Amino acid sequence: MAERGPQQLREAIEEEIATGRLLPGVKLDESELAARFGVSRTPIREALRLLVGQGVLENRPHRGSVVAQLTPQRLVEMFEVMAELESMCARLAARRMSDGDLAALRKAHEECRVAARAKDSDAYFYANEGFHFAIYAGSHNVFLAEQAIALQRKLRPYRRLQLRVRDRIGRSFEEHQAIIDALVAGDAGRAAEAVRHHVVVQNERFADLVASMPRLESEQVRAEGGAAATRRPRTIVPSDVTRARSDAAKRTPV
Repeated sequence: MAERGPQQLREAIEEEIATGRLLPGVKLDESELAARFGVSRTPIREALRLLVGQGVLENRPHRGSVVAQLTPQRLVEMFEVMAELESMCARLAARRMSDGDLAALRKAHEECRVAARAKDSDAYFYANEGFHFAIYAGSHNVFLAEQAIALQRKLRPYRRLQLRVRDRIGRSFEEHQAIIDALVAGDAGRAAEAVRHHVVVQNERFADLVASMPRLESEQVRAEGGAAATRRPRTIVPSDVTRARSDAAKRTPV
């Protein structure tokens, strides 16, 4: 069997970050990854370089490649931009989606329905990605889709974490239906606003997400047998949350 190349390894490592196997703040060891994936260190090193370029990893002095961890302020800013990018995709998709594009969107929506009924947050996460990717494709603007996907990759661990908040899967599915209704009707304005509302993280939703973020640290401690306590980035403190929530509450999507 041929050794996996840097792109395949990048995808595999990115998936482990999204699924929580590699948590924010964790240092990635090239030798350990090479042994686990059964490859030499050269393609691992290149894969890590690609992930640093995406912003999924950070290079830190004396530590090497570390899984990026976002502050609450940075997180809300990135979700604001994500909401606008996806809103633009939806606006264009409402005018440009073909019957085939709509069929792909409905298929992803049905997969979300199955996962939502099962209350399976992991299955819903992947079905939800398919739903959003269908909207990106439906915009028929390759550059815009590329930008949306690039930012979506950076936010994957946090979008996944959102789905673990109580009742979020059910609400997300209902919001998907509103998006589909607007796209089928060809109503660009309504589609854009429905997607923006679905993606942007403000007020109660932001508070719920931030309240869930300490799970990442506790999971990291358990995964590393307590060693993470000496290696974690700065812990989120109440003043961070208060400041970011205040700033988020002042922002109104346009």
